[in-house]
This record gives sequence, C-alpha cells and structure tokens, in this order.
Amino acid sequence: FMFQRRLYTSYHKLIKVNYFSTNNNFIRLTRNLSIMSSQQNHKLCMIPGPVEFHEDVLTSMSTKATSHVSPSFIPVFGESIELLRKVFVTEQGQPIVVSGSGTLGWDMVASNLIEPGEDALVLNSGYFGDSFAACLKVYGAKVTEVKSEIGDRPTLQEISDALSTKSFKLITITHVDTSTGVLSDVKAISELVKKQSPNTLIIVDGVCSVGSEEIRVDEWNLDVVLTASQKALGVPPGLSILIVSERAIQTFKDRKSPIPSYYASWAHWLPIMNAYESRKGMYFATPPVQLIYALNTSLKQITSTPLETRFEQHKKVSDQIKSVVESLGLQFVPKSREVAANGMTAVYYPEGIQPADLLQKVASHNVVIAGGLHRAIATKYFRIGHMGISVTEPERKHIDNTITALTTSLKELGYSGN
Repeated sequence: FMFQRRLYTSYHKLIKVNYFSTNNNFIRLTRNLSIMSSQQNHKLCMIPGPVEFHEDVLTSMSTKATSHVSPSFIPVFGESIELLRKVFVTEQGQPIVVSGSGTLGWDMVASNLIEPGEDALVLNSGYFGDSFAACLKVYGAKVTEVKSEIGDRPTLQEISDALSTKSFKLITITHVDTSTGVLSDVKAISELVKKQSPNTLIIVDGVCSVGSEEIRVDEWNLDVVLTASQKALGVPPGLSILIVSERAIQTFKDRKSPIPSYYASWAHWLPIMNAYESRKGMYFATPPVQLIYALNTSLKQITSTPLETRFEQHKKVSDQIKSVVESLGLQFVPKSREVAANGMTAVYYPEGIQPADLLQKVASHNVVIAGGLHRAIATKYFRIGHMGISVTEPERKHIDNTITALTTSLKELGYSGN
C-alpha cells in the first residue's frame, strides 16, 4: 500500500510538471494514474488462467488505432513469430498466431491433419482430453482413448498397448490438464511413439503448460504444440498459438479430402505467417493488433532469461505451495507429486468446508482461486494457478499472499488441519 501511495504521489507530481507542456502528456499521465488507481482494488487472479499480467504487457496494448498492415506493426508481428520459436525451443517449427482461444488449436489440428475415417489416439487425463476427443470426432476421426483414473495419467505400457492395435494418424497428449492439474511426461511418450509408431504425428495440448513446464519441440520430435495467450505466456485472452513441424505441414499438404473449415485452414494462415515474418503485410482475417503488441512484450520478457531458469522457478514455487497444502492435511487431486503440474495445484476441499464458502472467504482476502472443472468431481475440489509473473517476480508477493489467504480462510471457516 505504501509503495502504491508513493507511486501515486510521483505520478501526481509528474502531471503537475507536464501540465503546461502538451495536452498529450497530460492526457497520457492522467490515464496512467487512472489505471493505477483502478488496480488498487484489484483482487489477485490466482486461477489456472487467465493469470496476472505484467504492467508493461498491459501498457503495450494501449496503442492508438493501428492498421494490421501498418509499417509500425508488421515488424512487431514478425518478431513475435521469431520469439515464439525460442519459447518453444524449435528452429524449424512454424508458429501460427490467430485470433481465438486455445480451443481453436484443437480445430486447427483436427481440420488440417485428420481426414474422415482416420484413426486418432487420445491420451485422456481429464476434462480437456474428453474435449479434444470430441473435437476430433466432429471432423470424422475414429477416436481411441486411453483413459486414466481421475488424478492420474495413462502409463507408458497402456499407451504402448493401444499403439499396437492399429496404425494411428496422430496421438494427442494433454501436457497439463487444467481440470485435474495432472502433468503428462511428453518426452517419454514421444520417445515411445517414435520407436513403436514412427509415422504417427505427435500433438501436444500445451495450453496450461507452455511457459511453465519444460517443452522442447525439436528435441522431443513434436509435430504440433498448441497453446493460448492467457496462461504462462502472460498475455490477456484472445490468441490461439501453435507450433507446427515440417512433417505436419507436409501431411497437411498431402491430404486427399478438402479441409472442412474456412477460418481454421492452414492454407490461409501459413502464407500470412510467412509474410509477416518476412516483414511484409498480408491479409486473410484481421489479427488482434493490440494483443500481438502485448505478446511481443511478454515474449521479450520471457526470453530475457534462460528458459531453464524459468522452469526451475515454476517448479520451486509449485513445491512451496504443495508443501503448504500437505502441511494443512489437504489432499491433492493428482495421485502424487510426480504427476502434478508445476503451474497449478488442484486440491480437494476438506470435510465440512463448502466450495462457495472457501472461494468467497479467500476472495475476501483479495485473492481469487478457482473451483473444480472436471465433471465427475467439480464440487469436490478447488484449483490454484501459479504461473508467469506471480512466480518469476517474487517481490510482488503474489504467492505469499495466496498462501496466507488460503490458510487464513480455512482457519476462519473452522478448519484446524492435522
């Protein structure tokens, strides 16, 4: 609070100094002061996405109306495409950035890579495995699922057994299922698929993992990794982002049947991405200019430090939160810490505590956490997100405040723990 007050005073002085300079300066400083004032009443958004956004990311969106083919915007989009390769650790993968949610990534995979009647293997560790399977079926795929118990993930033996039954066009892996907080071992699965079914395309749903979990597209031989802007990439919702391998692009080019989608067709989007990366404007559908400015800012922040450092930061904070949860005598949704994600934590409510009571009590301490999402246990657990600046900038005290809010709330509701 004292920091905010000092900042408020500093802005007030700046406004006085600049009042007689230009109208533009006065308007800009007044707007910044207004934004800062509104943030004072903001509750920390500690759900598994959207996450808290850096001030510079938000400021970068505050641009005047800008054409998507403006000479000032084209290099920003082009650079963002290049920076995405660094984040996904790929040299050859083709980034695709499209207006939409992470769900659009499923449609892009299904409509561009699957033809009616082809087999797809879905590894299911929660709600989002269910949904990816449903999306593939819409486009005519014959889907086989390897399901696990709630809180667990398919074993390598179960995956191997499924691969031995038929030739699959592709396999989908939900890296982190946001509904359960379960983390899949993408590297090990990829090694298995490459050995046992080398022609099968490896698709990774990385919506809740890219930016917080280790992922290496080239080294792990991944064909598509899809994600969204609002989680560990630290950008407001609205961007669907994919990395597509050369092998996947060739598969798309070799398909026999028409692409059953207009907006999601890579026939439209690949030329757009190539044009912007070559610093040339091109039009198919209007990109969200301000969001791409924000993406550019966030990607620069992310790549300013080694990715290994970022992964370790998320693991360290995850261990901190999970240790607190264990000390409170609470039970995780994931069966073990080994299969639990580093960017979020899913926890069962203690006996006698009602979902709405805990969520509202935590919110009264200026922190927002999420309820359950998995259909079978939605009312039985809650979820905490810990990604992005909340993790990489500990001086903000987001994690400390969240832990305090949770422990205090449980105590106030009469829960005494162990």
